[in-house]
Amino acid sequence: KMSWIFGYGRGRDQPPDLSQMGLGVPAGAGGSDDGSPKEPSLTKAERKAMEAYRFDSTALERAAQAARELEKSKHAKEALELSKLQESTRQVEQQAKIKEYEAHIAQMQIEAKRAEAEEKRKLLQEETKQHQARAQYQDQLARKRYDDQLSQQQRMNEENLRRQEESVAKQEAMRKATIEHEMDLRHKNEMKRVEAELKAKAKIDRENRDLTLEQIRLKAEENRVTVLESIKTAGTVIGSGAQAMLTDWNKVLTAAGGLSLLALGIYSAKGATGVTARYIESRLGKPSLVRETSRFSLLDSVKHPIETVKKLRTTEQDALSGIILAPKLEERLRDVAIATKNTKQNRGMYRNILMHGPPGTGKTMFAKKLAKHSGMDYAILTG
Repeated sequence: KMSWIFGYGRGRDQPPDLSQMGLGVPAGAGGSDDGSPKEPSLTKAERKAMEAYRFDSTALERAAQAARELEKSKHAKEALELSKLQESTRQVEQQAKIKEYEAHIAQMQIEAKRAEAEEKRKLLQEETKQHQARAQYQDQLARKRYDDQLSQQQRMNEENLRRQEESVAKQEAMRKATIEHEMDLRHKNEMKRVEAELKAKAKIDRENRDLTLEQIRLKAEENRVTVLESIKTAGTVIGSGAQAMLTDWNKVLTAAGGLSLLALGIYSAKGATGVTARYIESRLGKPSLVRETSRFSLLDSVKHPIETVKKLRTTEQDALSGIILAPKLEERLRDVAIATKNTKQNRGMYRNILMHGPPGTGKTMFAKKLAKHSGMDYAILTG
């Protein structure tokens, strides 16, 4: 039964007291006591305000009428049970919706955590990419710095090498100029010394001319007397010997036999000497490949005494004397001769020279003269 909802008991057909429910009827809403309408004495604004607070009781009366009809109906209890069942069903549905909402919230939390993990993974990947890019950039910078350092070091080395070459060239030019200056000064001093000696000798010769002529005359007289005495003595000895030999035939035969034996001995000794010399030369002499050399042995001096004397009497001469060359080539070869001679005097390291050209251009002659000019020996090989 639902009569308690409206505050009145069963069997009462009176409408509920709205004043007990806090709902008062506004003044003038239902007219005067006698039923005639009463003119309001309010302003327009007040009437609008009152219109907003008016309460229509017809809806409440209809609800009360429906409740009374429901109480009178024989299905009131079933309706109440149905309403309770509907209410419990709504509560179950509400609980199901709440659980579904909670599951949805949990799913959303899981999705949020998954999204957060995905964001973290993406962030980590991005940070890894950034680190890799930074590492690659730093590696590129390091490589570039290393390449720059290498190129700078190479440029510095090239610059140092160029400076060293320039310094060596300057030192070589200074050394060459110094050597040329020394040679020039030495030549001038030598010429001055020779000139002074010649002048002194000429002066002495002029001063001692009479004395020299007298000495020459005395020496010539002494030589003449000595030669005449020698001729007289030799003629006397030869004449007496020839006279004694011609008068004694035994002496003539003995002299002829002695001369024959002497000639035979000389011829035999010459042949034996030649054989012995060839044997010694093959064993101890110069090799067969040496065609000509500036060195000479005792055997060479015996075989070629005139050439040996010429070699001993040869003095230092110009390395290019008797050789006609182009001016530039002559200047270069003269520098080579001066450098070789200075190296020999200073006991330095020699340079190798390779000369090429057609026959008859003076290669061998220059080599011989260079050796003589520098005070060294030479050897010409065959093959």
